[in-house]
Amino acid sequence: MTDAHTAGPFIAAIDQGTTSSRCIVFDRDGRIVAVDQKEHEQIFPKPSWVEHDATEIWTNVQEVVASAVEKAGITADDVKAIGITNQRETTLLWDKNTGEPVHNALVWQDTRTDALCRELGRNVGQDRFRRETGLPLASYFAGPKARWLLDNVEGLRERADRGDILFGTMDSWVIWNLTGGPDGGVHVTDVTNASRTMLMNLHTLEWDEKICESIGVPMSMLPEIRSSSEVYGTATVGALAGVPVASALGDQQAALFGQTCFAEGEAKSTYGTGTFLLMNTGEKAVNSYNGLLTTVGYRIGDQKAVYALEGSIAVTGSLVQWMRDQMGIIKSAAEIETLASSVDDNGGAYFVPAFSGLFAPYWRDDARGVIAGLTRYVTKAHLARAVLEATAWQTREIVDAMSKDSGVELAAVKVDGGMTSNNLLMQTIADFVDAPVVRPMVAETTCLGAAYAAGLAVGFWPDTDALRANWRRAAEWTPRMDADKRDREYKNWLKAVERTMGWIEEEN
Repeated sequence: MTDAHTAGPFIAAIDQGTTSSRCIVFDRDGRIVAVDQKEHEQIFPKPSWVEHDATEIWTNVQEVVASAVEKAGITADDVKAIGITNQRETTLLWDKNTGEPVHNALVWQDTRTDALCRELGRNVGQDRFRRETGLPLASYFAGPKARWLLDNVEGLRERADRGDILFGTMDSWVIWNLTGGPDGGVHVTDVTNASRTMLMNLHTLEWDEKICESIGVPMSMLPEIRSSSEVYGTATVGALAGVPVASALGDQQAALFGQTCFAEGEAKSTYGTGTFLLMNTGEKAVNSYNGLLTTVGYRIGDQKAVYALEGSIAVTGSLVQWMRDQMGIIKSAAEIETLASSVDDNGGAYFVPAFSGLFAPYWRDDARGVIAGLTRYVTKAHLARAVLEATAWQTREIVDAMSKDSGVELAAVKVDGGMTSNNLLMQTIADFVDAPVVRPMVAETTCLGAAYAAGLAVGFWPDTDALRANWRRAAEWTPRMDADKRDREYKNWLKAVERTMGWIEEEN
């Protein structure tokens, strides 16, 4: 049972992530009351193809919600709202009459739309839709994934033309099912998720008819675009039936919100499977000339949308997993820190994990991973250190790009995500970026952000100032590295990055 100081009411947040789904129950102080989490299968039909079974995910979501509510010792009556956050860009098409997915979801990491994206670039290239969408043409985004499904699943285009098929990122799938599915489910998405499809116009915050036509996605499939913080409908199934569903934010935007980066120039970096650095740029969409994305940060009710610059790194936490699962060099993720700490430096080795190409600021899907600078001297401990340094250098590259684009120097980086428990990594990031790194009390900022946005929508918290007052610092790292050494190491890192490019040759 909950003890006296966590007397209700509460907010529940569902985080439908890349590797797992979880539900966290928060109290008014933004403290975690209960949590439950469940992994789902990663399906790899071919190299660089990644899929999820959306039916398995929906089952897991229902289980973690029921379990979190039970662990908290509460009922639906104690919960004022449900917030949703999700892995972004992962793309699903389903039958609106049966609720059955027509194919596995295509995950954001999946690169099967490479050739399609090149074809869509025509003579213009990667920037064909950038002015309207803020995004380069890359296999990462949802619109081309939807087109791939329409082209490759037997009979699907006809079913879509008949109006039987719905498109959604995972927020839409979860909300549709929560609010009744085939039986009156609400088909919506929020501005943050919509801004990752490559189908939404950043300036009007509406689906762009011309682009939908160019990419080949019928607008009849698309969900209605709503703000990130408003009541979309009421849950009709499961342990939280009767509770309003009141927020949706892509996971990285939810973390920006949970880190209370409500002022222009405030930034957060989330270290998970990949790493995502977002900087609030206020009510203006800043175009990037340095390989970043322009995205919607959040929109509260009918207030103006707040935009962000985003730098994404494909492989950070998943590199540690790879060292554990594929290489067997460590037995647990935590072991990487111990191993890396047993040496003073990287022994001259640099590891660029371009496993699925390079994301920001390069956007090169012809790149593949490289370990450079190997000599007989290098041990597995040096490699472990190079693994952690890879995450820190990639962070540095994005911070540099952000300063150039926005003209704002980063005062500090607020960090969250699983890798922030690695103190050596946090110190390395402070050293390489030459700015303080700050970790909050509640490391689950993604869920917290979804909870905050849902709570705002139902008046559980009065305003963003109240949320700021909730945010507490747990730890801070300050730079300790000599500037000459930093510059020399950075130069070596950039040399290693160069060697990843052009590995995959274009097949006609």
